[in-house]
Amino acid sequence: MSDGTEPTDDQPSSDAPAETARRLADLDALRARGVDPYPVRFDRDRTLGELRAEFGHLEAGTETDVAVRVAGRILLLRRQGKLTFATVRDQTDAVQLFVSRGVLGDETHDAFDALDLGDWIGVDGTVMTTRKGELSVKVTGFELLAKALRPLPDKWHGLSDVDTRFRRRYVDLIVNDDARRVFEVRFAAVAAIRRELADLGFVEVETPVLSHELGGATARPFVTHHNALDVDLYLRIALELHLKRLVVGGFERVFEIGRVFRNEGIDTSHNPEFTMLEAYQAFADYHDMMDLTERLVVAAARAARGGSTVIDLGDHSIDLAEPWPRVTMVELIREHAGVELRPSMSVDGARAVLDQLGLTYRDEWGAGRLTHEVYDQLVEPKLIRPTFVVDHPRETSPLARAHRNDDTLVERFEVVVNGSELANAYSELNDPVDQRARFEVEARARAAGDAEAGTVDEDYLRALEYGMPPTGGLGIGIDRLVMLLAGVTSIREVILFPTLRPEA
Repeated sequence: MSDGTEPTDDQPSSDAPAETARRLADLDALRARGVDPYPVRFDRDRTLGELRAEFGHLEAGTETDVAVRVAGRILLLRRQGKLTFATVRDQTDAVQLFVSRGVLGDETHDAFDALDLGDWIGVDGTVMTTRKGELSVKVTGFELLAKALRPLPDKWHGLSDVDTRFRRRYVDLIVNDDARRVFEVRFAAVAAIRRELADLGFVEVETPVLSHELGGATARPFVTHHNALDVDLYLRIALELHLKRLVVGGFERVFEIGRVFRNEGIDTSHNPEFTMLEAYQAFADYHDMMDLTERLVVAAARAARGGSTVIDLGDHSIDLAEPWPRVTMVELIREHAGVELRPSMSVDGARAVLDQLGLTYRDEWGAGRLTHEVYDQLVEPKLIRPTFVVDHPRETSPLARAHRNDDTLVERFEVVVNGSELANAYSELNDPVDQRARFEVEARARAAGDAEAGTVDEDYLRALEYGMPPTGGLGIGIDRLVMLLAGVTSIREVILFPTLRPEA
């Protein structure tokens, strides 16, 4: 501070109802004096981030005559006699305000001191640094832009209840530096993926959220009713089928980053609505999609982590820029479960393996589904570094092309990192006769009570009958990618407004 004195912090009252009542009374007093506490606009000339970039080099104790006009939310107020120090923040940065009674005069200085934490203000002033080197704006005038009627949480404790943090994300973002960091990671990663796909010639499209048919993934859907048409519709569980219709229509490289909906449980890695990237490339196969996946993830990591591609996963430090191993599901089962199991086995032989391992199964499962169950239970949780798990059972992959060397498999991979699926991709099935047969298997399973099975999408089959070229398709879970890059363990940390139970 310019006088060398450390100010004290003014904390808001812990009695929130009384504090709100006091602020409402202040609001009435402002209006009685002719002050509009919610003016229509404020013309700033730079953001606080731009201010710091332009003047952050100033030596300690420097005063300039550079006039600036900035705005932000008050996060700290430190009153010290004839001086008041405030910290304001906008989306880009935070800067200190140096408020002097000698500059503003008694009446205006008293009005500034009457402000509260959480208030938005616009400021005119000149750029300076304190004797301790703190970049500041010496205030020559100010305007209240929005009066905060609720007090912010105590700065030392923030929002201690996790559920409250997610329910009141707007407050969490005000007081929690790490929450803002996580979403800066998200925004940077998504922007980098878009840039990378655009550079590769992909076009971004939008496809319907509501659909008459259920497909593109295995999941329990949300069902809604359209009153005008008097029909039930599904909220999409995937983006896939409409994007592949566009490939049929001649768009050879398309992608969408969109919300999908699955009526399933909530845990640290699942939210009923989440964000998927799906991309489709004509004349490509799943090997090309592996290359694309690595490229997109590395680009996202570099953009979100200041150029670094190294992440820490518990005791492991992993460089995402290193080639990821590509291993078949059968090989991984042999390595991690210690058994020989493959979709080409007899059903009785596969059941015997699961009996040996102590795993349960359903009577209608074939050898392919039994193989996938062993992988799900005993292998996937052990995969820490990014791994392409390739060549999945045909039985569990109704939209993927049959493997060119083994018709009990499909050309499909999943990317697994830290025991969790990050991406899923295929050489896409473009044979309409084969696709119809697989849809019909799904429909029979649904009729038998499998709520996650799909239906027969006649319009999609009609599209395939017009001809879809060889195509590679890719889906990446954006939320899980952000969890990985931000180093958080709950999906609710990376979704701005996650699904929660209603407040009591």
